[in-house]
Order: sequence, then C-alpha cells, then structure tokens
Amino acid sequence: MTDLIFDMPTPSVAIAGSDARFPVRRIFCVGRNYEEHAKEFGNNPKDPPFFFTKPADAVVESGAKLPFPVATDNLHFEAELVVAIGVDGSSIDREAALDHVFGFAAGNDLTRRDLQAQAKETRRPWDMAKGFDNAAVLGAISPIADWNRTEARITCTLEGETKQDADITDMIWPVPDTIAYLSRMVHLRAGDLIMTGTPAGVGQIKPGQECVVAIDGLAAAAVTLG
Repeated sequence: MTDLIFDMPTPSVAIAGSDARFPVRRIFCVGRNYEEHAKEFGNNPKDPPFFFTKPADAVVESGAKLPFPVATDNLHFEAELVVAIGVDGSSIDREAALDHVFGFAAGNDLTRRDLQAQAKETRRPWDMAKGFDNAAVLGAISPIADWNRTEARITCTLEGETKQDADITDMIWPVPDTIAYLSRMVHLRAGDLIMTGTPAGVGQIKPGQECVVAIDGLAAAAVTLG
C-alpha cells in the first residue's frame, strides 16, 4: 500500500505586536463559568466546572467574513476570555498556574444553539453544536508580559448594540482555578487554548450581521456572517 502523506497546515493565531504566530494544539472550553449565564439557562452556578472541546482548525481570525454555518437556524455568540498555554503541565497548583500561560485573547465561542438544545434533550454530546467549522473566532493573543489582569470588562456587540457586558471578575472559576482543575483531567501542552466561559446575554446572530467581542486591553475578536 502506498504511504499517504498529507500537507496539512497547523492552525494558528496571531500574536499581538509580532510577526510570529501561536500554533494551536487543542481548544478546551469551560461551560457555565459566569453565574448569571448559568442562571439564564436554568443551571446551578455552584456546580463544578465542566469542559467541552473544539477542533484546532475551528479557529478563525478576527475580521473574517464567514458563510453562515450549515445545519442551524439559531446561531449564537458567546464572548469569552481565551487563555493560551505556553508551558506543559499536569496537576498544576493554582499558585503556579500563570507560569504555564503564554498569553490571553478575546474570543467568540459560536454555538449552534438549536443543535445544543437537541443534544441536551436527548442526553447526547455537544460536538456538533460547538465543534463545527469556523466555530472559534479569536483576536490576536497578547503575551502575559503585556496583559495579565484579574479585572477587565468583557463585552459583545451585535451590529453595534451591546448584548453582553460583564467583568472577568464575575467568573466563578478564575483563570488560575480553571487551569489547575483542567490540568488534573488532562496533561496541558503548549499550544492548548482554554476558552473560559461566557457572561449572561448570549443571543442569536443572523446572516449579514457583524459581531464583536472586546476585552479591555486585548485585540477584538470580530466576525461577519454571510
């Protein structure tokens, strides 16, 4: 049998202030990490964190114009702070968690909400609701030396109208806690991204609309749906 060789580019994200790029290995996403968002979907905000994933090649550069995703009539935006892991580690202590961080970015966890609702109802995985093509919109990553805040406003605007408005201090599991918890479930590797959850106010994006996620001090994550 002839050996198969595939020339597949490594997904990557821009690094602010540099021509270098951050190669993406895996994308982990935290569910229900803001109390008001958990409540708006009828969930208990005191539950421990849980995680789902997106494929690395779901990453989309800020400013992209995308075709509207197939298989959905209810696409939602979710504004998120994204953590880029730069140093491998497992069973990481909370106090040492930031030593494993390369930097931070603004992100949009696009979600086929109708498929997610069906999955919840039938107790099936969320993969097709969360892990579809072009489902992770990211702004440029700011290295931790340039951005390392415990307080920062996070917003999402749709066609210029503010839909989400919170502060990262509202996270139930702050970044160090999230890294420590996740690193006890998987061995984190350089190139991993962690999308840290979304505040209340998520909603529908329709074809032709522009959606912008902004976090103080970070490059925005903007996308227009065709």
